[in-house]
Amino acid sequence: MTPAAPVPSETAEAGALPAATPAPPEGLYLHVPFCVSICPYCDFVVVAGAAARGPSNRIAAFTAALATELEMRADALDERFGPVRIGRRARGVGRPPLDTVYLGGGTPTLLPADAVAELLEVVRRRFGIAPGAEITIEANPGRDERGDARALAAAGITRMSFGAQSLDRTELRILGRRHRPGDVAEAVADAREAGIRSINLDLLYDVPDASLGTWIETLDAALALEPDHLSLYALTLDDPDAEGLTGPVGDHLPTSRGARQWRDGVIPRQDEDRAAAQYHHAVHRLAEDGWRGYEISNWARPGHLSRHNLAYWERRPYEAVGPGAHAFDGVTRRWNAANVGRYIAALSPAPGSGRDASLPAGGSETLDSTTAAAEAAILGLRTDRGLPRSAGLEPPLADVFGWALAAELLTIDDNDRIVLTTRGRLLSNELFSRLV
Repeated sequence: MTPAAPVPSETAEAGALPAATPAPPEGLYLHVPFCVSICPYCDFVVVAGAAARGPSNRIAAFTAALATELEMRADALDERFGPVRIGRRARGVGRPPLDTVYLGGGTPTLLPADAVAELLEVVRRRFGIAPGAEITIEANPGRDERGDARALAAAGITRMSFGAQSLDRTELRILGRRHRPGDVAEAVADAREAGIRSINLDLLYDVPDASLGTWIETLDAALALEPDHLSLYALTLDDPDAEGLTGPVGDHLPTSRGARQWRDGVIPRQDEDRAAAQYHHAVHRLAEDGWRGYEISNWARPGHLSRHNLAYWERRPYEAVGPGAHAFDGVTRRWNAANVGRYIAALSPAPGSGRDASLPAGGSETLDSTTAAAEAAILGLRTDRGLPRSAGLEPPLADVFGWALAAELLTIDDNDRIVLTTRGRLLSNELFSRLV
């Protein structure tokens, strides 16, 4: 087994604001938008039906477009920071190889394993992949959706993240999921047998009509499968249309009428107090079992923190390709528009059209110092390392620090750092809204 690279949280100052200078990416995100069906609560950029399955599916066309975007983004990075340092260029001027690669979606395991291997080969050639890099792929647990774990491991995948969401049949049906609880156990077993080094399970709490007892049973069942990482998310039903995220260059797709009707029906069946009880139980249950709750929604066994996601929370630069994907160079955020058809058309123009491939539509935002400082404070507080105590004397935290301490949302830990309490994690949105 290749030795793991140093865990970023052990080498970087959580919440520290780096110099406002663009830097080459340390990680790369590839968004794959295909699913067999679309869950009614999902706001990710996803297409299903004939686009994902059957004789007219667009997977091959999309994969070709994604490879073209990888080449074009790498060309731009070469111009800004020099070629990647690999092989004979391992030292000296240029950009370092990637520490993490993440294939998310959607259901990236709907891609043939050889297509995943080909994309990763483009990444290795143009971006470099460091020894011991973390390479993650998301998957649904269903037999016809989770892909061939052995072939994925051979392609270079080191980590799989399964969208289990629940291990209760009734909850899965309410959520519109296609798989059954037993599929999750099979998926984990297959990944283990294939030699995948790290396995994550996503679970949802505050599911409509769910009870604390059902949540306890789901969490116990998940732990019995012995995953290495757990991501526990409250079911949040946003409205990207109302938030202005679905326009021509928006990073979200419009919400379907059916999904909107489903959300309108289930929101009254959620309960904040029940959600708080479910979260409290998870905090105590996982702590008793030796898990580290290193971020508001994420727990890991030793050595299995998600290095890719830590890069986001520590505001380190990352590249991104695919519809709706976001990139960050330390100063400016850039995103691709969500429309999959237009994405493919831009990068793979029709023969005879007279057009060359072009980067997809999208947008960008350069962060000013005030926004960057607020973002650094919020992201730092999301993690269990929090912020140095001195941050309580500086903007933006200084203005609300006393209130947050009195409200028992923050505390000073044994390392003299400001961290969220469990109550603070539950009410973090209230605190964070005061920092922006």
